[in-house]
Amino acid sequence: MALSTPVFTSASVSTPVAVCPAYFEAMFAGNDDPWSFRSRWYETRKRAITLASLPHATYCNAFEPGCANGELSADLAARCNHLLSCDGTSRAVDIARQRVGGMANVKVIQAWVPDEWPQQAFDLVVISELGYFLSPDALEKLIQKVRGSLQPGATVLACHWRQQIKGCALNGDEVQRRIGHGLGMPSLTRVADPDFLLEVWCDDAQSVAQWEQIP
Repeated sequence: MALSTPVFTSASVSTPVAVCPAYFEAMFAGNDDPWSFRSRWYETRKRAITLASLPHATYCNAFEPGCANGELSADLAARCNHLLSCDGTSRAVDIARQRVGGMANVKVIQAWVPDEWPQQAFDLVVISELGYFLSPDALEKLIQKVRGSLQPGATVLACHWRQQIKGCALNGDEVQRRIGHGLGMPSLTRVADPDFLLEVWCDDAQSVAQWEQIP
């Protein structure tokens, strides 16, 4: 069943990114995979770890802000009944739509978060390689938007590159720390790779074995 068009809290954007939006437009100009999400084993491995870290086999309504060219979206689609992905860059949205074409459970729209945020409740929100592109104030706003849109027992996964990125005020370690602090939710899984940090939070702190009642 095709997804309906989501309603957003705001149609106006105050350019909350630390990096100018024109930077992202330039990244996708003439290159449909500027970060080599498709070709690097590093990215393939990281996506596999991301999927394996989700505590539930299936989610009902998931949101992936900052989806870029949709490589992670395509993998998440297999675990979600409904997935909403968004990016602020029009070219990235076009590429992502092509990537998930034919997947009726996925909808990709253009929106700048956190100013444009869907008025929906989610049981999964995935924040991957997004937080350090926001200003510190915008990151705090995004965290509050995430927290306010979660269904009871929802899962939040965040994953970020640990090295400093030129033009960004925060590195991945600080982004992850702020997200965890702002969510105020129990941490279920934390992967501290030399290159990236990944953490999963959930209001229901039961482990996978506890969920399945494994003795």
